[in-house]
Amino acid sequence: MNLYQLALDHEEKAGPIGVTLIGAGKFGSMFLAQLPTMPGIALRAIVDLDPERVRQNLPRLGWDADRIASVHLSSDLDEAVGRDDIALVVDATGDPAAGISHALKAIAAGKHIVMVNVEADVLAGPALAARARQAGVVYSLAYGDQPALIAEQIDWARASGFKVAAAGKGTKYLPQYHSSTPDTVWDHFGLPPEEARAAGMNAQMFNSFVDGTKSAIEMAAVANACGLDVPADGLSFPPAGADDLAEVLGPRATENGVVEVVSSLNRDGSDVECDLRWGVYVVIEALSDYAAQCFEHYGMKPAHGSRYAAMYRPFHLVGSELGISIYSAVLRGEATGAPTAWRGDAVAVAKGDLQAGGRLDGEGGYAVWGKLIPARASVDSSALPIGLAKDIRLTRNVAAGEIVRMSDVDLDETSQAVKLRREAERFLG
Repeated sequence: MNLYQLALDHEEKAGPIGVTLIGAGKFGSMFLAQLPTMPGIALRAIVDLDPERVRQNLPRLGWDADRIASVHLSSDLDEAVGRDDIALVVDATGDPAAGISHALKAIAAGKHIVMVNVEADVLAGPALAARARQAGVVYSLAYGDQPALIAEQIDWARASGFKVAAAGKGTKYLPQYHSSTPDTVWDHFGLPPEEARAAGMNAQMFNSFVDGTKSAIEMAAVANACGLDVPADGLSFPPAGADDLAEVLGPRATENGVVEVVSSLNRDGSDVECDLRWGVYVVIEALSDYAAQCFEHYGMKPAHGSRYAAMYRPFHLVGSELGISIYSAVLRGEATGAPTAWRGDAVAVAKGDLQAGGRLDGEGGYAVWGKLIPARASVDSSALPIGLAKDIRLTRNVAAGEIVRMSDVDLDETSQAVKLRREAERFLG
């Protein structure tokens, strides 16, 4: 409740928190736009594949010439991570293999790491978090992204003495979206293609939000961080508005609570009333009739004849809220969510019939989409994680709708990403 004052005090006594940002895309740009008005944070370096593009973008984000001159822009990762004047590294790249490499470098250098790169977290997060703990640094999910916001709501519920029945987020979903490709994404997203191109929006990246992959990845991150169960056959995306959450999701509750994503569209394509497309939620259960009555007394809408009710946040502001994770890690030594075990996995499912000899093109591409399944089921079936399904050759045919297995691809067991994935599997919860 006092991060703002802690930041002011730290700046006065010890100077600002030095930060390196890796990746200055949409998330990074939103963070950069807020930075001039955030107390006690000094961005020392920005690492990007195209530093000049970043430099040209900074004035649009509200940076003046002096602030631009104060930050080192480069593509040299090692120098930017190893600097003596930084305490924390932010990975905002979205590439799972790269994110694992960046996190390992930061941990080895004794820096806290905020992992915006949830793809890397779901691929190997339990191993990375364990290594960070051993090194005495914080490994954290990024506040502003939905997994960390959901984790906060779950923590609030448990600390308040409620039982968590379900938790998750909203999205725009119809079953046919699973076959969406970068060629069809803007139709589903409701955006004119020419407008998307003019804004520099990456069709494949945005398609991962449409085809269900990003939802699978984010809910795996929540399950792994908060000890919730994963639905046996994956997310079902039930249509539900904010006032319907308890009614729809209360009956789905498990002993540990379950992750789920609700759709802002009914199955006929019509809009859900009071939809939660951009928001997050937690469904809670009161443990006495009196506590349940208090829900209604204070404006909550409990499910009919039950002790379930829901708390929700209708929006998330992505990179604009990242400072909360930075302050929490450095000033409190706390993560805004971090994996404690491996409970859920996002695995590759064929969008169409795939032929041996072809190559998978990763998250949001033409070949596969990511499905959430329990970690135990992933191990038992030797499923291919979506984070390893990029630039990899198929060795067998895979029919449409089938999960791709590790034995179906030419997997390089010597790669850093695969090794860390194997390490993460030891944390099966």
